Amino acid sequence: MGSKARYIMIGGFLGAGKTTTVGRLAKYLSDQGLRVGLITNDQAGGLVDTKLLRGQGYATEEIAGGCFCCRFNTLVDAAAKLADEAKPDVFIAEPVGSCTDLVATVTYPLRRMYGDSFTVAPLSVLVDPVRARRVFGLDDGGTFSSKVAYIFKKQLEEADIIVISKSDLISDEHREELRAALAKEFPEAKIVTASPRLETGLDELFASLMSGEQSRRNPMAVDYEAYADGEALLGWLNATVTLKAEDEFEANDFLKRLATNVQGRLQLAGSEIAHFKMTFSPDDGIAGELASVNLVRSDYVAELGMELDEPSTGGQLIVNLRAEADPSELVEAVKSALAETTDRFFGLKATLDHEEHFRPGKPTPTHRDGAEVA
Repeated sequence: MGSKARYIMIGGFLGAGKTTTVGRLAKYLSDQGLRVGLITNDQAGGLVDTKLLRGQGYATEEIAGGCFCCRFNTLVDAAAKLADEAKPDVFIAEPVGSCTDLVATVTYPLRRMYGDSFTVAPLSVLVDPVRARRVFGLDDGGTFSSKVAYIFKKQLEEADIIVISKSDLISDEHREELRAALAKEFPEAKIVTASPRLETGLDELFASLMSGEQSRRNPMAVDYEAYADGEALLGWLNATVTLKAEDEFEANDFLKRLATNVQGRLQLAGSEIAHFKMTFSPDDGIAGELASVNLVRSDYVAELGMELDEPSTGGQLIVNLRAEADPSELVEAVKSALAETTDRFFGLKATLDHEEHFRPGKPTPTHRDGAEVA
């Protein structure tokens, strides 16, 4: 690979499977003897993604307070810190799931200003097939308003590689129908299918990310007012909670019940969940041990990703919830569901240590190469 590190960015809307894919790619590269550094990104600190990836043993930096495009210098600083400490051969960056225009605001400036340090991989964008079929009118079902869908489609428009992620969730027929719709809408993109969870179809994607170069086409036009309006419809909640039990409790069961309880409250309010994930780190477990739960649509079933082998007496719960909803509704849903769920476990107490809830502010890129901001 020479002296240049490889920079890989894996985009996609909230709930598309980015963190699972980043973890799989990191393992794939590590198994080849390459050193890997990861950079996660969010509008607020305290990310489940960071916890999950560090739990897998990877050097991970977290950039909070805005997307990569608005925190470009911080992104470069994070890469430099990883370079000093972990000396990665490959950097893998996971941007905020509501972020678009990454080519003009991140990878082009990176190549222009730091081309001696990095080679830039093709931009891959993951898409949840169930969500995509609804957004493109192939299926009925709960979906986003048009302004949020604008961001969803813009992410796909700038992709070099579109990954139909979670391909195991739909039939072969529906997958091919979606592939045809995406190919028609985004003819310049290579389209691959994969299931990060089942680890199928990933070798082709990973080979492309390590061998290909990002295409040098003109950046797409982006209406930043429409982009800002779409982001402003999304509610964001990050929270940390301390759980303490008089006796042991089943944390896996608690996570699933809590997720389902919050989901029910938001469904009643008519709010569409974009992504809801939680991790629980036991105080009495092995270092790095985690339980995690994941929910990517309002009408989906909460799934345990990682599970604890033993009951726990307490630990830290991290909550990341994104939905098309008023942020105050998210706080109320989580607080009331937390109280109700905790009551079902004898002697269990929950203390809310910290929470941030807000709507993302208007994106203002640090740099933008190419076309003007509309």
